[in-house]
Amino acid sequence: MDRPAATAPASARDVIVQIVRNMREGLEPLRYSTLAPAVYHVYLHPDDMDRLRGILPRVIEEARRALDAEVETLNRASLAQRLKISRHRDPKIAVPEGGWQIGILENTDDDVDPGDIVIYSELALPSKPEYGAGSMTKRIATRRMAGAETTAQKYEPPAAPAGSPACAVIEYEDNGGRKTFQMTKNEIVVGRGGRDYWTDLKLDTLPDVSREHFRLRRDAATGKFFLKDLSRLGTTIDGRKAPSSIEFVDGEKRDRNVETEVASPTRIGLADVLYLEFRSTSNG
Repeated sequence: MDRPAATAPASARDVIVQIVRNMREGLEPLRYSTLAPAVYHVYLHPDDMDRLRGILPRVIEEARRALDAEVETLNRASLAQRLKISRHRDPKIAVPEGGWQIGILENTDDDVDPGDIVIYSELALPSKPEYGAGSMTKRIATRRMAGAETTAQKYEPPAAPAGSPACAVIEYEDNGGRKTFQMTKNEIVVGRGGRDYWTDLKLDTLPDVSREHFRLRRDAATGKFFLKDLSRLGTTIDGRKAPSSIEFVDGEKRDRNVETEVASPTRIGLADVLYLEFRSTSNG
C-alpha cells in the first residue's frame, strides 16, 4: 500500500523530541517508583544520517539533557497535588542507574523515507518468581512515519543468567565473517532483522534471507528442538525443505504454528544462500 511521503527531512530537534516521546510511552509504574527505558536505538533514513552525522555526539548529549528535564517535569507535583486536592499521585520516575544509553544508526529498510524516525528502547523489569532469577525486558517501538506517530510495546521473558551454559551452539559465516552463536534461552528468532523485527541471531547477508526467517524453540521438558519456518524463500534442514508456517488468507499473512523437529547435529539452510551448523549441548 502506498504511503504519503514525509513532509520534511528529520532535524536534530525532531530526533530529540521522538526520543523523549519514546521514554514517555515506555514508562512502567511500580508500587514505589516508575521505571523508564534506559537503552535507545534510533534509526534514521540514510539521507538524514548523512546530514546529521557531524553533530550526532551533540544530538545525543542534548537528548540526554532533554530526558533528564522531562523526568524532572513529570515528577513535579501538580498544583492540585501540592494543595492536597488530589490524593492520587503516580510514583516518581527513576532515572536509569547507568544513565541514558543512546545510539543513532542508519535505517537500511527499503520502505523508509527522509524524515522517518524509528526508535527501539529497552527497559529491564524486576524479576518475578515464575521467571526464576532473571528479569523481563520491555521493548518499546515508536515511529514517526510520514508524519504519523505510532507506538508498540512487547514484553520478553528473560534469557538465562550471564554465564549460564548454552543449550545449543550455532556456527555460521555471513558477510561479517565466521561466527559462533550461543543459544542460552528456550526460543530464539533468526533472520536479517530490521524495523519491527526483533532477532536474537541477526544475520548480515543477502535480502533472500527474510528479516524474521525462522524461530528455533527448545522444549524444556524433553530437551528437543523445533523449527518454525516464517520465511519467504524457505528453510532446509539437512537439505530437506521445512514446511512453511505461513499462509495468506484474503491477502492477510497468518502463522499456522507449524514446527519441525530438529535433530543434533544438523545443517540449516536459509533460502539456499546461508547455512547454519546447529549442535545441541543439552542432555535432556
